[in-house]
Amino acid sequence: MADAAPAPAAQPQPQTPLKKGSLVRVDKAAYIGSLEASASEAQLPAYLVEGPGEILAIKGDYAQLRWRRPVPDVWLRLDQLEAFPA
Repeated sequence: MADAAPAPAAQPQPQTPLKKGSLVRVDKAAYIGSLEASASEAQLPAYLVEGPGEILAIKGDYAQLRWRRPVPDVWLRLDQLEAFPA
């Protein structure tokens, strides 16, 4: 009897690298419990997870974000952001 080769595991889609000008939103699961969350209000504003915010600058592991609302720009870690669906 011939052994059947196992089917290759489905590869997850590679995440698009975030760069200046990318539209993003906050990944709530990654943000909750972070240092940034503990330094902010207890309740996460809805516009952060609804998006989109635009990346204005990237320095190290952080991105400066501007929202399409009259709110100040914020700096968040890149691992707390996800690309805004097109």
